[in-house]
Amino acid sequence: MDVLTHSLLGLTAAKAGLERYSPYTAAVCILSANAPDIDVASALFGDRWTVLLHHRGITHSIAGTLMLGVLIPSVFWGIERVIAKWRKRPPQIRYRGLLFVSLIVAATHPLMDWTNNYGLRPLLPWSGRWFYGDLVFIVDPYIWLALGGAAFLLTSNRRWKTVAWSVLGLGLTLLFFLAPTERAPGPVNLTVIRTIWLAAILSIIVARVLRLERRLGKSIAALALIFVVCYWGALALAHHTAYRESVRLGNQLSIDRGEHFITAAAMPTVGNPFRWQGFAETDRATYRFFVGVGPEALPTDPREVLTDGKKTNSLTKIERYEKPSGRSEELVLLAERDRRAQILLGFARFPIARVENDNCIGQTLVQFADLRYTEPGIARGNFSVNIPVECPAP
Repeated sequence: MDVLTHSLLGLTAAKAGLERYSPYTAAVCILSANAPDIDVASALFGDRWTVLLHHRGITHSIAGTLMLGVLIPSVFWGIERVIAKWRKRPPQIRYRGLLFVSLIVAATHPLMDWTNNYGLRPLLPWSGRWFYGDLVFIVDPYIWLALGGAAFLLTSNRRWKTVAWSVLGLGLTLLFFLAPTERAPGPVNLTVIRTIWLAAILSIIVARVLRLERRLGKSIAALALIFVVCYWGALALAHHTAYRESVRLGNQLSIDRGEHFITAAAMPTVGNPFRWQGFAETDRATYRFFVGVGPEALPTDPREVLTDGKKTNSLTKIERYEKPSGRSEELVLLAERDRRAQILLGFARFPIARVENDNCIGQTLVQFADLRYTEPGIARGNFSVNIPVECPAP
């Protein structure tokens, strides 16, 4: 998940009752909730491929999370003792309480990251296997609203805090109304999202005016956390239905085209729990399509297949990316020796490759991509790469 979501979860957890264990709990909760993302510091020692190699790695594992959960309160404890000695006063931190809080909140980071389709490797350094929850998109406006609303009501007790929260809320609101959606993973019903967002913001403002936090106190934070868990549960049910439809469609495609079905997946789209991005892989191709749940069930026709992922405005169409064979496969194998390709393919869940011209003379271009996020030929970002290769002698 994004930094804002992790921070809001840490702050809300502190306000839900963890603050009673020790002073400085809120600060420790926010830091512990974000600590595993320290792996992005690998960019200081390499390029963007170094980041892709190490992100969601050892710091997101069980061992790494435990280490960070212990390290952060220990640093706070050590610094506070030095300051207390310098000021000649007794220390205020209760180390055991702060350690308990830090371990709990640090564990929420890999849990929340598991819920999206990026995945993580919790068994490092013993196993590099990726695990995916496929429940929540990398950013989720409804989780922002629940956790942010609770944190705002319980922390905006001073004018400068109210101003800071207002700026954050205004910035996110402008994001929803002004940000382009062309690159969003799937159709986005902006009208519904914007309506829910504005209604929720208005409700939070009314609750603040009525001083609801004075009557409910930390129960507001507890209710927000309960909402997130229930929301995950509802998404799990929707995902189960979408996954079954992806498997059914993948099997039908493989039968119709004489291919061998390998695997399928259903992944979340932005702000729409009824619309899922479907994938299916066979021995000869990878397919991408949309599946709907409940009111947005789509009559997808396996006969309407678009070869090589050509675009269409119809939601019922299926994109097909054929796997290289023959001479193209030889060129792909040569390109896979490149470090960038090895890192991308080690990360990719649905890797695809395309050879620009397999009848090359001298040199050609092999394009790799992770179909979850992009397509071959788009070299921007960490999820695709173009590798020039020397053509083998005839």
